[in-house]
Amino acid sequence: MYAVIKTGGKQYKVTVGQKLKVEQIPAELDSQIVLEEVLMVADGDDVVIGSPLISGATVKATVVAHGRGEKVRIFKMRRRKHYQKHQGHRQNYTEIRVDAIVK
Repeated sequence: MYAVIKTGGKQYKVTVGQKLKVEQIPAELDSQIVLEEVLMVADGDDVVIGSPLISGATVKATVVAHGRGEKVRIFKMRRRKHYQKHQGHRQNYTEIRVDAIVK
């Protein structure tokens, strides 16, 4: 059984027991969260697709950790103009473990 959920402006295919890193969610460590934006649920040949969301379907997950991703380096340059700009960015994330998929 798997589901396609939407969180943080991105879509993820999740199964029970899977750990994944999503955009930062304001929740305490080891707390239960409920993701209600479920786009699709599949259980073998039984596939339910929402338009755009499935009403009543949820994904329950546990917050495992909070952290920061790898540094992305941004370099802008205009040739022959003596313009160079260096910048870096580290995106915050929340690691969750999927506990249950409820149709």
